[in-house]
Amino acid sequence: MKAYIYPGQGAQFSGMGLDLYENSKVANELFENANEILGFEITKIMFEGTADELKETKVTQPAIFLHSTILTKVLGADFKPDMVAGHSLGEFSALVANQTLTFEDALRLVSKRALAMQKACEMNPSTMAAVLGLDDAIVEDVCASVDGVVVAANYNCPGQLVISGENEAVEKACEIMKEKGARRALLLPVGGAFHSPLMQPAREELAAAIEETLFSNPICPIYQNVSTTAVTSPESIKNNLIAQLTAPVKWTQSVQNMINDGATSFVEVGPGKVLSGLVKKVDRAMETSSATL
Repeated sequence: MKAYIYPGQGAQFSGMGLDLYENSKVANELFENANEILGFEITKIMFEGTADELKETKVTQPAIFLHSTILTKVLGADFKPDMVAGHSLGEFSALVANQTLTFEDALRLVSKRALAMQKACEMNPSTMAAVLGLDDAIVEDVCASVDGVVVAANYNCPGQLVISGENEAVEKACEIMKEKGARRALLLPVGGAFHSPLMQPAREELAAAIEETLFSNPICPIYQNVSTTAVTSPESIKNNLIAQLTAPVKWTQSVQNMINDGATSFVEVGPGKVLSGLVKKVDRAMETSSATL
């Protein structure tokens, strides 16, 4: 069984999607449609922009979504997923891939999500940190012991977690985790505490937009960040997507469940190869590849 997986924020690079735009009529039309929907020329920034321009939240999230979904559309008849999953933002790309959401509706939601998250970041000074070499349970216990808001936010693979919360609480948790034997506990260059309770204002804003959007029956299950198990009910998919902003990304558990349910290969669709690397850390023997034009 073939699983298609979709990356999240951080995978962007200058020139992303240009090969698709230049070599596929389908891609060309979708990119131009995206420029109209967003109200600015995202293609110009994707193809020619600097790293700083691409890091702007209103650009980053739609850019990664566009690269992933348009590449999926270009695959055409070759695209036959048995299951899909996406890391954080990538969940929207996965929902276009399994036909739960239309390309246009998902792009509008991604744009709203990016702007709502940016607003929430500006309301509370907050950050995230990567923790390497500690058991999940130790990371969770340390977060629970620290005053202020700090939680486990991304379960990326065994021994690699990201924590998220208020600046002081995250810094304190990092100190304690180093004392507990973490190989590394370092702050990440992000604008806020994604996948933590501090994203509640963004969650409320996005929930309103999601409730107004049509979710169709998918052609294959999605393994969502919140539930980690196969989901096919449009109502459940919608609820999980709303919960995702303040809940942890359980990527390790999702990959384990996909393998347990019969996945024999994982194809990463979009910029970078981060997720393929994480799959290998969950199961070294698993076959991984990147989708190409």
